[in-house]
Amino acid sequence: MQEINIENITTDPLIHPVFLNAGLSADVLRLDKIHPIISGNKWFKLRFYLDDFKISGKKEIVTFGGAWSNHIVATAALCHQLGIKATGMIRGEKPKTSSQTLIDAAKFGMHLEYMSRTDYKGKQLPENFNDDKYYLIPEGGYGKRGMLGAATILELNNKNKYTHICCAAGTGTMAAGLLHAALPGQSIEVVSVLKNFTGLEDAILSLKPDLQARLHIHHEYHIGGYAKYNKDLIDFMNDFFKQTSISSDFVYSAKMFFGISDLVHKKYFLPQSRLLLIHCGGLQGNASLGKGTLIF
Repeated sequence: MQEINIENITTDPLIHPVFLNAGLSADVLRLDKIHPIISGNKWFKLRFYLDDFKISGKKEIVTFGGAWSNHIVATAALCHQLGIKATGMIRGEKPKTSSQTLIDAAKFGMHLEYMSRTDYKGKQLPENFNDDKYYLIPEGGYGKRGMLGAATILELNNKNKYTHICCAAGTGTMAAGLLHAALPGQSIEVVSVLKNFTGLEDAILSLKPDLQARLHIHHEYHIGGYAKYNKDLIDFMNDFFKQTSISSDFVYSAKMFFGISDLVHKKYFLPQSRLLLIHCGGLQGNASLGKGTLIF
């Protein structure tokens, strides 16, 4: 498997008429270039958990995620690369047809256990996983270690240039890390990909309290909920690629690009604002779309 290489990450100018016409400058931090599977922010959120696992004396990693979870497949691939046993606790009953995410996770040797949605809500491990040999990584890497790992994302470029840092959010781990690492006066603009997740702000601020004024969450761009999409989003993804040559995924990054573009169009940002958009990877999820749906 290809090695992780953070030197592949670039900061690319976003040349797009919506931004240019608004008098804004915008760059995209291309975390998607780090690795085709362990993509985007996933390695950053996992790195300090893995460091802790290595000194813990435990033998196997167990984590949580849904059928479309980039976290699940990234954890599976990273554990495969490092020779670590891994189990994924998957939300919901075992589907008749597995998502590409679950197919890939199993291919990388992750053992998959399915939990009812009721049991999954409590994030309680089944009794047979309470043995001391198991090391738990929360869903999406949520927690202090995940936040501190995500904070190192902003070490990859000159963050001083920007007035706003923009990202998508599921659990809010990366957003908390960006909030932790951002400079005073910088705003963190978060596009939630979950429907009705009113607890997102609390989830972020519980990891990084006292910075509420700099955190702005936009709940109107989930397109129906997690991993949901419609024709408008697919059309946007294809048009965005034509304009910028940047591929996006329908679960996270496309909704972030779509949401921030709409906010620019609505004059949410002041002229001369300087935006950094974080491309959080996850492009492998597009494999579940029908052939020919996307032009990239």
